[in-house]
Parts: sequence; structure tokens; C-alpha cells
Amino acid sequence: MKSRIPVVLLACGSFNPITNMHLRLFEVARDHLHQTGTYQVIGGIISPVSDNYKKKDLAAAHHRVAMVRLALQTSDWIRVDPWESEQAQWTETVKVLRHHHSELLRYLPQEEGRGQGRAVSPAPAAVPELKLLCGADILKTFQTPNLWKDEHIQEIVEKFGLVCVGRAGHDLKGYISDSPILQRCQHNILLVREPVQNDISATYIRRALGHGQSVKYLLPDAVIAYIKDHNLYSTGSSWKGSSAPNSEGETS
Repeated sequence: MKSRIPVVLLACGSFNPITNMHLRLFEVARDHLHQTGTYQVIGGIISPVSDNYKKKDLAAAHHRVAMVRLALQTSDWIRVDPWESEQAQWTETVKVLRHHHSELLRYLPQEEGRGQGRAVSPAPAAVPELKLLCGADILKTFQTPNLWKDEHIQEIVEKFGLVCVGRAGHDLKGYISDSPILQRCQHNILLVREPVQNDISATYIRRALGHGQSVKYLLPDAVIAYIKDHNLYSTGSSWKGSSAPNSEGETS
């Protein structure tokens, strides 16, 4: 795959808590990109939102980051990045993409032999593309008035690119055709079909945990143990908030 375009997938969201379905998005997306014959996925990044997102029932950022880190113990290509979760203010998705893109550029191997007379420099390493990985629900939120800024949608799709994994009940092509911005940039939107449809959400899991019900096989065992050890999502937990989200579509 040496001639393919290197890609890093970035998923933003609450991850409250991270579920097996969040992890499946990465695996399904990577398979799809490899099957196009154009891309080689070289990494994945999970970026949990900060506490200042002020979403109802949002566990503290350090807990959510810790749970993601535990969930990724068995992955050799996805990592959690705490930068967004540590910001003093809620950070718009496009700014998170800009940050991670600049980080990718900063850590590219430098050309060797520069300024050494006749030494020949090797070809510069290909700059990886950073694409936003999301579920169908996020693509749908692009249509919600005043939720996303048009210029942000434009930059996300045109400059970076979007990899969207389908879900039962969502018409991805319809969402694109209904948006002039998405229509113009649809060449940079990759639609991925999830062969194993599953409607399990973090919202359902929080509710089940609150009622003392089992969530085994929906979350990694290490995450379930962490939730139990720290008494998260149970009725009467002290971390619960009550504010509405700021803006933009985040995963639950």
C-alpha cells in the first residue's frame, strides 16, 4: 500500500461512556478506505469533549478519557488524545481538526541531507490526510439550523474530509443532496455501510446503568469495571449536570 494516500481518522464526541459501537466505527471505516484502493489508514484518534460542553449527564472529562484509554488497550492503531478534553472552553469541531492537522505536520519526518552539499535528500514523506469520522446522526445534524456554522461545515468537508458510517433509519445520500455545501464537496465525503446494524447508544447504556441493568458485551469489560469502581452513571451519582449542549453535533 506504499502508493496509497495515508489517512488518520479523528472522532470527536462525548464518549460518555465509550461503547463497542464507537470502536466499530473505526474498524468499519478503515476496512472501507482500504477497499477503495486509494487510502491507507495509518492511525485513529478519539477526542473526548471537555467538561465545558455542558451536556446533561456528562461524566467528568478525566473519567471519559480514562475509559477510552482502557477501551483501546487491545487496539494497535487507535489512541485517545486528551487535548480537547483539557481545554478551558468548549472547542468547536473544526478547531479540533485544525489542531490535530498541525500536530500531524509537526511530527512528519524531516528531510535529511539538507544543507550538506551534494547529499541527496530522500523524497519527503507524504502528508497524511486527517478525516473526521462520524456516524449518520452527525451528518444529519448539519441540517439543523444554527447548530453548525456554514463556513465550518465547508472547511471540515472541503479541507479535511468526512468518513460517515451509516446507520439504520438514516438516508446519508439524502442528507447530502439536501445540503448545497455537502453537494459541492461530496467528492470528499466517504459513505460507509455498517454490515452489522446496531441501535445501541451511550444514552441507552447510561439509562441501563442507572437502573442497575447489565451492559456486558456492550462495553469493554475494563470500562465496565472502571464505571463500577468510580460509581459512574448510577442513580444519585454526584457528577451529573443539567445544562444543555453548547452547539454542534457530538456523539452521545
